[in-house]
This record gives sequence, structure tokens and C-alpha cells, in this order.
Amino acid sequence: MSETLKIKDLHVSTTDGKEILRGVNLEIKQGEVHALMGPNGSGKSTLGYAIMGHPGYEVTQGSITLDGKDVLAMEPNERARAGIFLAFQRPMAIPGVKMADFLRHAATNVRRPDRKEGEELIPMREFRKELNQKMEQLRMDKEFARRYVNDGFSGGEMKRAEILQLAMLRPKFAILDETDSGLDVDAVRLASQSIADIGGKDMGILIITHHEHLLEHNRPDFTHVILGGRIVETGGPELALELHKQGYDRIRAAYPEAAAADAALKENEPAGAH
Repeated sequence: MSETLKIKDLHVSTTDGKEILRGVNLEIKQGEVHALMGPNGSGKSTLGYAIMGHPGYEVTQGSITLDGKDVLAMEPNERARAGIFLAFQRPMAIPGVKMADFLRHAATNVRRPDRKEGEELIPMREFRKELNQKMEQLRMDKEFARRYVNDGFSGGEMKRAEILQLAMLRPKFAILDETDSGLDVDAVRLASQSIADIGGKDMGILIITHHEHLLEHNRPDFTHVILGGRIVETGGPELALELHKQGYDRIRAAYPEAAAADAALKENEPAGAH
């Protein structure tokens, strides 16, 4: 049975009290692809962080539920075990920890939520076979698994490492925060194809993006436009194409209150902060 990630009237502020999201409503079912687009600083990344439980953001109103279960009552690791995954826009490096070791521990803990400290990990032979299959599917050099997590990685390698994690963890819902950021066109197309290869009827995907290239192989069932901390318009794949070609002038004109809130949100904030 398909599960649903439901966000209702979500208000989110930074820990210093600056409100960013002002009543977001969104519903994603397993098997659906959703695109979330909007100008820099409109709240796209904040939504992803709030869903995953980032400590720098506080939910002041509203709810997030996963098939009726209260996500906001869960710690970030519990959200991951429940089936939620966030691919970061700027992944962190973990020197000294090999990708393969990191993935084996992460996959074990996600797939075995009741596992206690010290209990056996996924058997090595089983894990290596699956990892090699996924890396082959994603057209990745097997040497990649022996490198330290994101340490010395190029921007493209970091994003591909995130996609490999997505493939191994097999979440119910994946939030991809500007996976195309900093990549050239060829790398974006490879990332787009890789995401499409991994997804399917058992995974709901929210793609946060500025461009339509990442959607080339991931045709969205729904495209949402966020402005001033609220989703102001929803359409199909044609809306993503319009925004890519024409920008947000029509959206700002159609929703002046949200546009004013968006301008206020950006005051004294660096570009891309939210």
C-alpha cells in the first residue's frame, strides 16, 4: 500500500526567530515525482531541512506526517529509519571514513531500525554484492567506495555520492536539495538519469531545483512554486519548463503579497541562504 508524506500549514523559523516558511501545504505519495522551484531565498532548502529535523530550524506551527505518524516527534535518525532521505545541497566531508564503511553502517541502521549497538551489520559479502551492483548501475568506478566520504571530492563526485547513498538506503521518500547545483550540463544529465534509475513506484521524490535539466529523466507529476515561504502555485511539467525559460516575473505579478514577503525575507540575507 502506498504511503504518504503530508505537510500541513507548516511554519518554520530559524533559531534566532526569523520566520522563513509561512504555511506550506504539500502531499507526496510513494511513486510520485514532485519538483519544488522558486527564487533564491524563498524557503526551498528550509523545507527540506525542516522535514529532516535540522537543529537550526524550529517548526512553530503545522504538522508533518508519514502515513499518519508524527514526523515532528521523531529525531533525525528516526526519520531516516522511517524512510525519509535528504540529499544535501552542500554535503559534508568525513575524512578517515571510507564510503563503503559509511554506507554499510547507514544501510544496516536504516533497514534494521530495532538493531542495538554492537549487533551484526549487513553481512560483508551481501553488502559488497549490492554495492557493486548499484555502482555499476550508476556507472561509478569501484575505487570510489574506498575513498573517504566527500574528502577531496569534486562537486560532481559529491552529488554522485549522495545518489549512491540514495540507492543503498532505498527510502520511501527522497528530498533532493539542488542536486544539480554547481554541475555542468553533462553531469546534470547523468545525475538525472541516475535518479530515474533508482526511483520507482516505491519511492516518492521531491526535487528542489532551479533548472529543468534535472527533470529531463524525472518528469514531475507536480511542479510547485514557492515564494515568500509559501507554495503559491502548482502545475505539471509544463510549469517547470515555463519557469526555466521565463523566470518568476509572472509568478511575482500574480501573487503580490507573496512577492512582498519574499523581498522582505531576502533583506540582509546572502543569496541562496534558504
